[in-house]
Amino acid sequence: MSGGGVRESVTRVVEAMQAIGLDVGSYRLSLYGLFSTIIVAVLLWIGVKLVMRAIKWLLRRNTQIDQAQRLLTEKLIAIALASFALLLGIDLLGIDLTTLAVFSGAAGLAIGFGLQKTVGNLIAGIILLMDRSIQPGDVIVVGDAASMGAGPLPGGVPNVGRVAKIGVRAVNVITRDGKKHLIPNELLMTQPVENWSYSSRDVRVRMRVPVAYECDLRAAQAIIVEVAKANPRILADPAPVVWITAFSERGVEHELRFWISDPESGLGNIQGEVFLGIWERFRDAGIRIPYPRTDLRMVGAPDEGPAPASGR
Repeated sequence: MSGGGVRESVTRVVEAMQAIGLDVGSYRLSLYGLFSTIIVAVLLWIGVKLVMRAIKWLLRRNTQIDQAQRLLTEKLIAIALASFALLLGIDLLGIDLTTLAVFSGAAGLAIGFGLQKTVGNLIAGIILLMDRSIQPGDVIVVGDAASMGAGPLPGGVPNVGRVAKIGVRAVNVITRDGKKHLIPNELLMTQPVENWSYSSRDVRVRMRVPVAYECDLRAAQAIIVEVAKANPRILADPAPVVWITAFSERGVEHELRFWISDPESGLGNIQGEVFLGIWERFRDAGIRIPYPRTDLRMVGAPDEGPAPASGR
């Protein structure tokens, strides 16, 4: 088939597609217009994806910016490219927005109300990346509010999580039990958030260790500190310390305080290791950990003498 024949066939197909449609006021909605819109939208979407992939590749090779700045730059460029693609598509399709002023106004109002939270979360995510208060990799507490997950774990260990991704709508936080919490960006802007990695990744851990009254307290304190120093995750500076906090009914209450630099690796596991080490060392040294005990004293009861021995 010659080139002229191909052009004539294409022209006939276009004319047939233009003939199929309906008129809305002074605007013509045809099958050709719908097909052209789909083609232009797909091409623009592919173009935006390719450009964004190239920009992400260039930003990842730039070692002078951190991860938060890279994410912020990617989001701003993505918004700019999407806006440019929308305007370019309208221009390529030759859409006259004045003819759709009433429809676009009503649709814009409805979309504005429907996407109010989405836009708010988008802006909140950009602000979070700009002020760098929360960044990917930070360790935050996600159990203080009901909307941010469960409460503290047994033993008073807070339910902490690592920020995996700051998305358009929410922040993806992964806790130690493998659960992923999607926290809306707007919530992190309006609610108090405990960020353990904001100024430093070092976190102090406090552990309560009771010791019986009849034991050598200085020897017990030395054992507690030695066990803490022997753990590879516990920092040597500041050094672990132990203090007497109270003389309780059970025994002498001590508090062990030490610092770690990797809270994302868990708090309950390191406390379990230290407790087990203290238990083993106390057992070898003959130091007793008191347990709850209740003594009953009968006032005014007759003295019946010693109880008879039970025979077998």
